[in-house]
Parts: sequence; structure tokens; C-alpha cells
Amino acid sequence: MPAPQNTLDEILSAVHGAAKRVTVAKRTVAEVLVATNRHLTADEITSLVQEREPDVSPSTIYRILEEFENLQIVVHAHLGQAAAVYHLTGAVHGHLTCEHCGATMEIPAAHFDALSKDLQKSYGFLLDRHHVAISGTCAHCQPATRA
Repeated sequence: MPAPQNTLDEILSAVHGAAKRVTVAKRTVAEVLVATNRHLTADEITSLVQEREPDVSPSTIYRILEEFENLQIVVHAHLGQAAAVYHLTGAVHGHLTCEHCGATMEIPAAHFDALSKDLQKSYGFLLDRHHVAISGTCAHCQPATRA
């Protein structure tokens, strides 16, 4: 996997390097992702982009996110029942999502090393550790579920 692009200049350079045009919409999506530096749904990204550039349509933003994912600028993850979230490519990590309160924690991908090796050995399945999300009950909600 290429090195993460976490600055605006690095993202725009990756777009240029793939012989793609840098449009106002792409620049604005990149600015939002860099400025927030957290997991965002496509709707949240759309809202933040449209605050800056009201004429950028949601469909354009979805296409840009798809292009950015193909260029390995962003990755997406599905966290429980919630909408997919997007974030800049960076350290590979997984997610723990509480089914009760919706809280999500990032955990280092190393926690999935043994599982990944076992899945590969037993089933020939290669785990995409960027997309790992485990649902369960967080420490805060556990007492309520036992009552």
C-alpha cells in the first residue's frame, strides 16, 4: 500500500499523479477530510463540503469519495448498523462498536493478526483489516444489559 496522504498537498499530488483533474469539488472534499481528520459519513462530508461550496451535489461527492478510495486516499468502514464512514488512509485499525449506545473505538490492527492468519490458513480468506468492525457492548453499557 502506498504511503498515506494526510495533507492537502499530498492528496492533490496523488490526484495529479493519477492523471486526474483537481476540481474545486475535489479540493473541497480533500480540505474537509484533512480539516476534520476523523471518521465521517458521506452525508456529513456532503454537509461540510456544501457549507463551503453550496453548488457541489451529493452525487459528485459520492463519485469523489469513490475516486479517492480507488486512489487509496481514503478508506471506508461499516460500523454496525450505521452508515459507512470514510477517513484518510493512515495506520490500519479496526473498530469496536457498541450496539447499545453506538460508541465506536478504534483499535490497532495488531489485535486482528491472529484472526487474520487463522482465516488465511483455514479458509484461504484474506482479511481487509481496514474494514474490520466488531459489534458488542461497551464497558459503560454492560451493567445496564445485565440488569
